[in-house]
Amino acid sequence: MLQTFDTVADPSLGLPRVKAVRTLMTAAAIDALLVPRSDEHLGEYVPSCAERLRWLTGFSGSAGLAIIAAKAAALSTDGRYTLQAAAQVDPGTFEVIDSAGKPWLEWLAVKLPNGGVIGFDPRLHAAQTITALKAEALKYGFKLKPLTSNLVDRVWKDRPVAPSGAVMVQPLAMAGVAAETKIADLQRALKAERQRAVVLTLPDSISWLFNIRGNDVAHNPAVLAFAILHTTGKPELFFDPGKLDAGTRKYLSGMAKLHAPKELAARLKSLQEHRNDKVRVDPATASQWIVRALGSVAAHGSDPCILPKARKNTTELDGARAAHIRDGAAVVRFLAWLDANAPSNALDEIAVVEKLASFRQATGMLRDLSFSTIAGSGPNGALPHYRVSTESNRKLRRGEIIVIDSGGQYQDGTTDITRTVAVGAPSAEMRARFTQVLKGHIAIATARFPEGTRGIQLDTLARQALWQAGLDFDHGTGHGVGSFLSVHEGPQSISKRGMAALEPGMIVSNEPGFYKVGAFGIRIENLEVVTEPAMIDGGDRAMLGFESLTLAPIDLRLVDKKMLTAPEIAWLDAYHARVRKTLEKHLAPDERKWLAAATKPVS
Repeated sequence: MLQTFDTVADPSLGLPRVKAVRTLMTAAAIDALLVPRSDEHLGEYVPSCAERLRWLTGFSGSAGLAIIAAKAAALSTDGRYTLQAAAQVDPGTFEVIDSAGKPWLEWLAVKLPNGGVIGFDPRLHAAQTITALKAEALKYGFKLKPLTSNLVDRVWKDRPVAPSGAVMVQPLAMAGVAAETKIADLQRALKAERQRAVVLTLPDSISWLFNIRGNDVAHNPAVLAFAILHTTGKPELFFDPGKLDAGTRKYLSGMAKLHAPKELAARLKSLQEHRNDKVRVDPATASQWIVRALGSVAAHGSDPCILPKARKNTTELDGARAAHIRDGAAVVRFLAWLDANAPSNALDEIAVVEKLASFRQATGMLRDLSFSTIAGSGPNGALPHYRVSTESNRKLRRGEIIVIDSGGQYQDGTTDITRTVAVGAPSAEMRARFTQVLKGHIAIATARFPEGTRGIQLDTLARQALWQAGLDFDHGTGHGVGSFLSVHEGPQSISKRGMAALEPGMIVSNEPGFYKVGAFGIRIENLEVVTEPAMIDGGDRAMLGFESLTLAPIDLRLVDKKMLTAPEIAWLDAYHARVRKTLEKHLAPDERKWLAAATKPVS
C-alpha cells in the first residue's frame, strides 16, 4: 500500500512522556526544552526515527515545536495546523499556540523566571535559527544551552531504527546533466568565491548533485546524506554504506569518497587545519552543530545547489510534461469513477484515497505518492493539511464538496494536483467561494511579469477576488516542486514570504483556496513552469509567464459563470480544450465521454 492510515495517538500518553523528559531536564540543568519536528538534515520530511514531536505530543503535522517547562508545556504551530493540533494533543498537558499570533517565547516568559535556561539539541536546529533565537531570548532574560544528547531519544524506548533505503542512480536520460558536470560547475564557483570547500546538508541538494535517489523517507526520494565538496579532488559523501549495491557503489566511488555517517565529525574538524581557507556552509539549512564543528573556517553562504536545482533543464521539463500527461490520465479516470460512485453515499475518504492511488499505480511507472493524499469531505475539507485517519474517516454525502490534494513520484517528474469536487448539488455559497478561488487561480496562470519578479509580488493576484469579499486563506499560494525529488522545493514560492525571484525553468504550484471552518474547504491547484521571457506586442521589455503542467478538469458544477470575466471564461475554455485534446487518446471510450462532458465550454 502506498499510504497508511494512522490511528490517532492516545493523548493520555503525552503527560507520562513529558514527565520522563522533565526528569532528564533537571539532571541537564535546564528549565525548558525545545523539541522541534526535524531531523539532522532539517528537511520537511523526516524518517520515523526522527518523529520526536509526534511521539511526545501526538501531533502529526509537518511543522511544529514543543516547549517543555517544569510545570507547563506548549505546542507551537502555524495556521495550517492549529485546529489539527488542538484535536490531537492532550489539552491538559499541552497548550496549542498559533506561531503567527503568539510567539512561544512570549508564552514561556510567563512560565519561567528571568535567567531561565532553555535546552536544545544543536543537531536539530538551523544555525541561523539559533542565532536569532539567542537574541530574542535575551530580551526575556533567557539563556540557550546546547545539549550533548537528545533527551527525547533517551526516554523513547521503542524508537525506530534509522532508515537504510537503497540508493539508485537517476540516469542521464532523466537528469539531463551528468553529476560530474554539476560537480565541476560548483567547484569553479567555489574557486571564484575563494572558498576551499562547501558542506552540503540537504538530502535533495546532495541527491540532485550526484544524480542519485533514495528510499529513506516516504514520498521523498532523496538520500539522507551529508557531503563535503572541495574545490579540487573528489567530493566526500557520508551515508550508510549498506544502502549501496555493487552497481551504485561503482558509480559513486568513481566520483566521490564514501564515508560512514560517524566519520563526519572528524572530517569537519579536519577542515579547520587550514585556517586561512574558508569553508562555505548555509546557516539557514545547516544545523548549529555543523557550523560549530567548522569553527572559525565557516563562511556563511547559501547552499550552491538550491538555485541550479530549481532551474529545471530541458530534459527535466520534458520529463515533467510527460509525467503530468500520465498522471492527468490517471486523475481523469479517478474523477470519472468518483462521479459515478460518490452519489451512492457508500464512499468514505479512505476509499477515495485508495482508489486514486490504484489509478496511479496502474500506469506502471509510479514510484511512490509525492505526499500522503489529502481527501477532506465536508468539514474535513476545511483543514488545509488534513490527513484521514481511521478515526477521522467519514462518508461522502450529497450536498457536500470534497477537497482532494494528491500527487505522484515518477522517475521523470513529480506531480501535485488539487481538485475540489461537488457531491450532488452544491450550495450557492459553495459555488461563489469556488469561483472566487478560481479567479485567483486564473490570475496567477495568466500573469505576465518582468525578470526579477518575486513570488511575494504575485501572491496578491491569487487573493484579490477573495479580499474584495472580505475573505482570505492562511497558506501560501504556491511552493516550488522538484524533479523526482521533494514536492516542496525552494527557493521559489508564491506567498507573502516569497522573496526569491522567479526564473525560467522553475516549477511552482498555483493553489489558492478558501476554508469555512466546520463546513467545507476549497482549493484548486495546478503546477506551473516559469517560461522564458518573451516580448508582448506593443511592449518595451520581455516578460516571463507560466505554462500550466497539470492536466485535469476543474469541476464546472462549482463555477458561477456570472462571476467570471470574458478573459477568465476564455482561459477556462482553452485550458479544458487542452486537457481534452491531450488526454483523450490515453482513455477508454467511456472515460473519453466523461471527459468531454467535464470539459465542455462555459462560453
